[in-house]
Order: sequence, then C-alpha cells, then structure tokens
Amino acid sequence: MFADRKTLSRFTKRLGVLAGATTLAASLSTAALAEVTIRIASDTVGAPHPAGIAMEIFKEKVEKAIPGSKVRIYVSSSLYKNPEAVEAMTEGNLEMTWGQFGKTAILDPWTNVVLGPMLLTTPGAINSLDGFKTFKMLQKRFNDVHDVTIFGTAHLSFYMGAGSGSRLLKPDDFKGKKMRSMGPAENAMLRAFGSNPTTMAFGDVPPALETKVIDGLLTSLGGWNKVKEQAPFYSIAGINGIVGDYYYIAGANKWWKKLKPAHQATIKKILVEDVLPWAKRANFCNDKRLIDKYGTKDPSKPGIYIMTPAEAKALADKLGDATTNWIKKNTPGDADEWVDTFATEAKAAVAKNPIGSNWLEKTDCKAMEPTFAKYTKKKK
Repeated sequence: MFADRKTLSRFTKRLGVLAGATTLAASLSTAALAEVTIRIASDTVGAPHPAGIAMEIFKEKVEKAIPGSKVRIYVSSSLYKNPEAVEAMTEGNLEMTWGQFGKTAILDPWTNVVLGPMLLTTPGAINSLDGFKTFKMLQKRFNDVHDVTIFGTAHLSFYMGAGSGSRLLKPDDFKGKKMRSMGPAENAMLRAFGSNPTTMAFGDVPPALETKVIDGLLTSLGGWNKVKEQAPFYSIAGINGIVGDYYYIAGANKWWKKLKPAHQATIKKILVEDVLPWAKRANFCNDKRLIDKYGTKDPSKPGIYIMTPAEAKALADKLGDATTNWIKKNTPGDADEWVDTFATEAKAAVAKNPIGSNWLEKTDCKAMEPTFAKYTKKKK
C-alpha cells in the first residue's frame, strides 16, 4: 500500500497527531462539562461590607474546590434587583441570589411575614431565625411557588438605623423628611413618623443624597459607612429597633438539578458550613468596629448614636401596630396567622437568648481584622 518506509512513517506520525488532537478535544470537552458557573445577584454593596466579603470568600472557595468553575458577583443591583433575581432563577436565567426578604416582597408579599422592627431584639434571637416555623414555611413556599431553594439566612446589621444630615431622634424629627427605605414594610413605619418614604436600591442612594432627592435613609451600619459623608448623623434605637429584615441566600432549582451530586455537596458545604457562619460573625464584628470608631454619646454631634431606652420607647409608642397592620393588609389573608406566629416565635427567641448568651457574641473580633483589611485594600 505504501511506496516506501518514509511514506509509512509519515502516515503513522499523522495518525498519532490526529489521535492526540482527538484525545485533547475530548479532554477539553469533559473539562467544559465539569465547569460550574455561578452568577450571584445582590442588592447589597460589595466589600468591605460583610455581605460583600462573604460573597468574595464564597467565590474563592468554590473556584478552588471545583477546578474550572467560575463565580461572578453582581452587587448593588448591577444585574438584577431582588424581585427580578427571583424571577430570573425561576426561569433558569440566574443561578443564585443574596437576597433580602423585605425587598423581595414586591414579587412575593409572603416574605413580609418575617419583617418588623422591635421583634428580634438580641443577637441570639436573630441568630435562631433559621429554626423558626415561619422561616421553614417561606423555604417551602420558595421551593413550591418559585422553584428556588433558600439555603439559609445571613444578618443585616443588628443596628439598622436612620441616617441624615441632622439627628433623627424623636418622631417629630422625621416629619416631612424624604426618607429612603429598603422595602414597603419600612414605609409604614416612616409614614407613622410623618416622613415621605421611598423604596430605593442602595446603589441609587449616594447620588440621591448628593442631589437632595432624599433627606435621609434607613440602612445598615455597613451601608451607612458608605454614605457617612452625605448622612453624618446615624441613629439607632437598639438592636432591630428601627428595621427588622434579613438576608436569604437562594439558588435556582433548575440550575441546581443540573449539577453533579459531588458539586452540589461541595457548594452547599462551603455556603452553609463556612461562608454563612463567617458572614454572621463578620456582621457582628463590623457593627462593633464601626460603633467603636464612629460612636458618639452626644446626639448633637455627627456619628453613630444609640438611643436611650426612653428615646427608643418614644419611637415605639409612635409606631404602634403600624407595621403589623400594614403587613396584614398587604399580604393574602392566609398569611395573617404567620405574621402572628413570627411575633410569637420572636418573643420566645428573645426570652431564650438574652444579650450576651449566644456564641456569636463571643466572637474574637480582633482575629477577623486581617480579613476586613484584606478586602478593604482589595476594593480600593
């Protein structure tokens, strides 16, 4: 068949090259199939906010544990706002969301049932949320209605508060002010104080403050740290005294079911056992470090001011049942019992977890400083 040995040799080498190319192509194809791509949409800001750092840590751990994987993080609603993110997950167009119950209520009013100021008023009570019947109900609802799995919750700042160019201390201080809220449930409280509330994603807040579109905002300590130049007076009415809301971390079932079981186990372990506990400790320590740095005992001076019990009570008395009544009015009738159930569970959790009793409050915050410093430098 071949005229000489040289022709045979060239043919054999060509077969070897083709075989090698075929093997390489098969290998690359297998690698491509093995890749895990995750897009995380969030309304929260990025690092050095604790939630932003937590997402960065999740990205690093997943990409290391699953070679060839890629995690892309979209903060400040740069990809989707919370309601749009849930819809995108339902449709199979997004993998994960670091969401917030209050902001998601525009899509699903049932998420309002776990909202409300002055309910979970200790770190331990907030830290027990994942065990509530109310939370389990929302997990089931997200799975059944939205085809989305909620893996767990993370904490907003324990000291959610009100920031402005002047001190917001008494109900009358809020009167007539244009205030940013995070969701419609907070609007009921602001209206009770006489404010003109507007729901706004955090990414829109800095320019709105600069241009006087708003006079102030409700936000976390981490959020206030981003706008303290525009809103130097920040007031806190105790733990969860002004806002009671929480993050949820969720994944699309359509995406999840396509993953290999080993990849599912790896991602879930990283998220539930590593990242979320870290995020809770980081949130606790971030609150502490910001209060230590910017706290003031004088309400006439800028900075973080924690109200006295009497001052906080004046706000509570003015609020009354405004938030609860609004939630019941704006959710299906079947949800009313869950609003009451959450209030009952919250009261029991506070009694069971008094200040100083939870493992979270024993966190060595000094040990976390290198991580905060690392991601603060990284994002400059």
